[in-house]
Amino acid sequence: MSDDDFMQESDEEEYDFEYEDDDEDPDAGEVTIENKYYNAKQTKLTDPDEAITEFLGLPELEKEKGDWGFKGLKQAIKLEFRLGRYRDAVAHYKELLTYVKSAVTRNYSEKSINNILDFCEKTSATAATSGDKKAARFMESFYELTLTCFQSTNNERLWLKTNIKQAKLLLDRQQYVDVVRKLRDLHKACQRSDGSDDPSKGTYLLEIYALEILMYAERKNNKQLKQLYQRALTVRSAVPHPKVMGIIRECGGKMHMSEENWKDAQSDFFESFRNYDEAGSLQRIQVLKYLLLTTMLMRSNINPFDSQETKPYRNDPRITAMTELVEAYQHDDIDSYVDVLHRHPDLLQDAFIAENIDEVTRNMRTKAVLKIIAPYTRLRTRWIADQIRISDAEVQDILGFLIIDGRVAGTIDQQAGLLELDSHVDASRMDAMAQLTLAMTGLAEATFSSMAPSLRSGASAIDDGQSGNFGVLGPFTPRAARSSRGRGRGGGAANSSARLQGKLQAKGVVA
Repeated sequence: MSDDDFMQESDEEEYDFEYEDDDEDPDAGEVTIENKYYNAKQTKLTDPDEAITEFLGLPELEKEKGDWGFKGLKQAIKLEFRLGRYRDAVAHYKELLTYVKSAVTRNYSEKSINNILDFCEKTSATAATSGDKKAARFMESFYELTLTCFQSTNNERLWLKTNIKQAKLLLDRQQYVDVVRKLRDLHKACQRSDGSDDPSKGTYLLEIYALEILMYAERKNNKQLKQLYQRALTVRSAVPHPKVMGIIRECGGKMHMSEENWKDAQSDFFESFRNYDEAGSLQRIQVLKYLLLTTMLMRSNINPFDSQETKPYRNDPRITAMTELVEAYQHDDIDSYVDVLHRHPDLLQDAFIAENIDEVTRNMRTKAVLKIIAPYTRLRTRWIADQIRISDAEVQDILGFLIIDGRVAGTIDQQAGLLELDSHVDASRMDAMAQLTLAMTGLAEATFSSMAPSLRSGASAIDDGQSGNFGVLGPFTPRAARSSRGRGRGGGAANSSARLQGKLQAKGVVA
């Protein structure tokens, strides 16, 4: 049978369909609202203004306040805030808060409110980097409306979270007096009646500590920062967000850097990087730069990208400059080191790096100076300065430090700009002579010590001989004693001469 035959036969048959009456279906209205909601979500990518209009029309389609009206307002608020329509966003947020008491569940409303505040906070931070300060001002209105709404509902969790977010906003605006007042209230809310910390609120307590540590870090108050840092690390009854621990560890690393405790600073920066990486925070890149900086300050030859956590970022273009600096430092290549700093001036835009890179640069220059002067005994400081591209005064400062530290033997003629180094040959000869002198002195002392008993016994015998006891002296009889004995027998010298003369005459030697 052909298709045409099939169609003809089908046309002759009669089919009866029963259509449902939309007016009698109670779910038809909800399906319409749901379709409108998802259509608006698809439109927001291409036409956000049209999407806002669609989202704001959803509450009107509900006879009573419900989930779809709440969802529509939530989407509209985010789009308005992103487009810079802050007043409209605040007005619709105020309308949204009327849903939280009865229209939606407590957990869903709390999660949604936190989501909106987080979104607006990130958007305002992005806007602030581009010079738009209005977003941060309107964020305060969001926080005030939230606190006012949830004070009556006795939702302590949302109250704490919102106050912490507001304290962060005040800290970003450097309103330190208001921050201190807000943190004081937050600490009281996380304490027991006896004034001790409440373990059940350890997570919030760590967030409060993180904010307070940030404040003291910005104000360079290392004394208070150290106390809070140590206290924060002792909190064990919390499962904090990785970003919170990243903040605490980052500030701890900076504190250790100010104390020139490079080892602990490296440990804290690594932990901070690991937590930021787990949280997906972009701050991990900046902290990774700090980690590379401490590697150079520690004068370590260990590759910081050997660890499993840092290995994926080895070739990240955002840290290329710091990676090149580390390689130049570990190879003592002053020219490459200077070239990297000249090619990447943005590297020093970070105040913390700019503050600590000077120590690394001084170490590089010191090693370069030692390498340059090694073959010489006399050279001009101006020539050294030209080799490493720094001023003559900086070279003389480095040389003075090396001489005082005992790493260079020589003198500087500042007026003539000359460095006079002691000859290594003369120095070796003088060292050899000094060692020989010490050896001879030791030998003389050892010899004298071994002969001392004999000399003392001889001295005693001499004293006895002078008193008349000649028999004891034997062959050591003093000359005076021998002379007196000869004279006692009638002139020993004359008798000896006469006897010798007689013997010679008897042998015919003399007449």
